[in-house]
Amino acid sequence: MSSPPRAAVLTAEEGTALQSVPGSGLQPASRNDAPNHHYNVPYKDYRKLAISSIICGISCIGIFALINSVKARERSLRDPERAQINSHKARQLSFLAIAVWMGVLVLIPTVMALVSYLLTLIN
Repeated sequence: MSSPPRAAVLTAEEGTALQSVPGSGLQPASRNDAPNHHYNVPYKDYRKLAISSIICGISCIGIFALINSVKARERSLRDPERAQINSHKARQLSFLAIAVWMGVLVLIPTVMALVSYLLTLIN
């Protein structure tokens, strides 16, 4: 028997990339690993935080946070300075909405307990 042709023998250095299975979460090494975003945002726009502040916080303030987040995303290429200001406002408003809601959740039962205690002292 003769040896196999050179094309049929692959060494470790000459290995070919395997194709990934769809839905497996594995990407071939030849693709770009950077995420494919529609906008090139050099900073965070805090959109998920703004949406969660609408759901888990005071929704009026959360809506303003979401508006600033959308403005930051839209202005990221045209006016980066203004986009950064809107991004910062979105972050502040999101934290404010969640903090106010948590304060309300703590303050109302505390005040109710205090009033109940004071009413029992009066009687």
